[in-house]
Amino acid sequence: MTEEKGKAEDTKIEEDPIVGYILSAVSSGKDIAPQEIAHAIAADRAKETAPKDIWRKYMMAVRQQAIHLAREGRLLIIRKGDIADPNDFKGLYKLRKPNAD
Repeated sequence: MTEEKGKAEDTKIEEDPIVGYILSAVSSGKDIAPQEIAHAIAADRAKETAPKDIWRKYMMAVRQQAIHLAREGRLLIIRKGDIADPNDFKGLYKLRKPNAD
């Protein structure tokens, strides 16, 4: 029984694909708007017959995953040029990779 528990702890939990899009977008070191990430997701996943504004469907998922990553310290949420609290921010924001100090 303990052997099975050890194996379960060793296996890495798969991340949401949205996380991959976010982390690859901010890897350049520049601030990036969540709309750009949503556009990239829609371009990869949407059917050719989908409406042009299908990217809006992914905005909530990008926001939720950005908050999750910010709480873990893997991402910064930027609001009006300052780092925002991931638990309490409204309005327009950008995403940034944290500095590796």
